[in-house]
Amino acid sequence: MAANTPPDSTIDAFDRRIIDALRADGRLSVAELARRVGLSKSPCQVRLRRLIDQGYILGFRAIVDPARLGLDHVAFTEVKLSDTREAALEEFRRAVLRIPEVEECHMIASSFDYLLKVRTADIRRYRAVLGERISALPHVASTSTFVAMETIRDPAV
Repeated sequence: MAANTPPDSTIDAFDRRIIDALRADGRLSVAELARRVGLSKSPCQVRLRRLIDQGYILGFRAIVDPARLGLDHVAFTEVKLSDTREAALEEFRRAVLRIPEVEECHMIASSFDYLLKVRTADIRRYRAVLGERISALPHVASTSTFVAMETIRDPAV
């Protein structure tokens, strides 16, 4: 399902329970998933395959501890563009995807255009990413940085 596609009302309560169970634990076996949602294994497997094929479930991944990997510096960067015509926005979008330190990128309805969540080892590395990569993105007019001092809740962890 594409990002701009509205939610499909054809999924039912079983489909939603499957999604909820996998969001809590993506390593569930099909047998355990079926038990938790109240289906037998075969219908559960068919539903799971359909949810994947239709784009409701985009994939499975390991959730890692960024601090254990030495990546516990988080900064939020406001980006204001010099050009906001669709071609410029698309050029910016494609380029920002090539910066691995950018964990999230959101178009914002505000006095700036994009909000980036940037994860690095420390402030020195962040400065390098900001100066060499983010500021060099197409159509960037200015940036402003907010450094996270503490993370209370992070859905990625």
